[in-house]
Amino acid sequence: MKIIKSVEEFKSLREAISPRTIGFVPTLGGLHEGHLSLIKESIKNNEMSVVSIFLNPTQFNNESDLATYPGSLSDDLKTLDSLDVDIVFTPSNEAIYPNGYNYKICEERTSSILEGEFRPGHYEGVLTVVMKLLNIVNPKNAYFGEKDFQQYILIKNMVEDFFLDINIIALKTIREKSGLAMSSRNNRLSDEARQRASLIYKSLLESPSDEHARATLEEQGFNVEYIKSWMGRRFGAVEIEKVRLIDNVSL
Repeated sequence: MKIIKSVEEFKSLREAISPRTIGFVPTLGGLHEGHLSLIKESIKNNEMSVVSIFLNPTQFNNESDLATYPGSLSDDLKTLDSLDVDIVFTPSNEAIYPNGYNYKICEERTSSILEGEFRPGHYEGVLTVVMKLLNIVNPKNAYFGEKDFQQYILIKNMVEDFFLDINIIALKTIREKSGLAMSSRNNRLSDEARQRASLIYKSLLESPSDEHARATLEEQGFNVEYIKSWMGRRFGAVEIEKVRLIDNVSL
């Protein structure tokens, strides 16, 4: 496994290995089984697989959330090495934003609802950094999880609108045995709260209406930001023990 930190080094390597088919999985780090399912799919279907680990500051509208984001680079690298990932790209902030955060990609419709409504500027940061990473890696296939379904839709539409020859592929949400969607943030929960958080999935899936799902979760002590149905799915964002969790299910 090769670890690359420099944009220039990666682009030189990319030219040298062309035209091999590259699969790409961008991550913030703190790898869990959800990430690993994407990586394994990439390894299975591409000649070469690249994983990026970059805790992108521009997509965090809450500084404390950025500061407490769980993850260990050394642990992540050991995990990726055990999977036989070909290249891990671990750029610095300066490498990704050499001239600061002056140019941003903005989307005017889908990014204004759900997560976009409650996290102003979040999707500008996401779309901007993903565009940068896609331009650097230049993969044939890029993999994203359905847990962040709104993000997947935005990235897929962005790639189509900018005529990038990249397949944006979504894989199903990986869940803990309780039904709780896999997330790096789950590690910040107590055992009791982690078990209780399984109610998020259950309420989204089984409630007859968005209002009923909200009421059920509020009765159980969750701080509910939103429960909303969109595109044939029900989305929710809740907080427990000051940890913000999101999920969505197909209706």
